[in-house]
Amino acid sequence: MANSSCTNSTDRNKEENLYESWMNNQQEELKELQNAVALARKNERNDAELNELLGKMVNNFQGYVNGRSRLARVDVSPFFAPTWCTPLENSVLWIGGCRPSSFIRLIYALCGIEIEFHLKEYLQGIKIRDFGQLCGKQIIMIDKLQRQIIGEERKLSSRLASLQEDVVDQPIAKAAKNCDTQEEADELRMNTLKEILGILTPIQGVEYLAAAKRIRLCLQQWGKKREQEHSSNN
Repeated sequence: MANSSCTNSTDRNKEENLYESWMNNQQEELKELQNAVALARKNERNDAELNELLGKMVNNFQGYVNGRSRLARVDVSPFFAPTWCTPLENSVLWIGGCRPSSFIRLIYALCGIEIEFHLKEYLQGIKIRDFGQLCGKQIIMIDKLQRQIIGEERKLSSRLASLQEDVVDQPIAKAAKNCDTQEEADELRMNTLKEILGILTPIQGVEYLAAAKRIRLCLQQWGKKREQEHSSNN
C-alpha cells in the first residue's frame, strides 16, 4: 500500500511538472510570437519565416500532448480535475483541456465578432484590428470547421457520459477508456489547431497564437488572484 501511494505521488509530481514546464514555455513563446508580429509589420519577417515559427509552435504543442498521453496511461484521473490548476481553470476544462470549438470562437473574437466580456478582458493590450478581417473563403471554411468540431465534441461528451454510467463497477476498464477518450480529445484539439492555421494567413496565424497564449496565461493569473482573495477573506 505504501509503495502504491508513493508511486501515485511520484506520477502526479511528473504530471504537475509537465504542466508547469508547459506554462512557463507559454510565456517564452508569447514573447517570440509578439516579436515576430512586430518584425512582420516592419517587413522584417516574411511568410516563410512566419510559417516556420508556426510549425515550431505546433510541434511544441504536439510534444506536450505526447507527454500527457504517456503519463495518462499510468493514471488519467488527475487530468480531468488537475490539482495543479486553479478552480477557475478547471471550470473551463473539457476532457482534460480546452474545448476545440473555443479555438474557433477566438478567431471571431479577434475579428470583432461576438466578443464576450471576458474575452475583451483577456485580450486587453492586443489590437484586435491588427488581426484583419477574414475573406469570404476563410469565413466559409471556418464555419464548416466549427460545425464539424462541435459535432465531434458532442460525440466525445456523450461517450464519456455513457462511460461513467456503464463501467462504474469496473474501475480498471473505466480508467483505460477514460484515457482513450482523453487521447481522442487531445487529437481533436491538435487537428483543430492545424486546420485553423491552414485557413489563416501566416501573419494571422502568428497573431492568433499570440492571443491564445495570452488568454491562457491570463486565465491562470485570474485563477490565482481569485484564490488569494478567497484565502484572505477567510
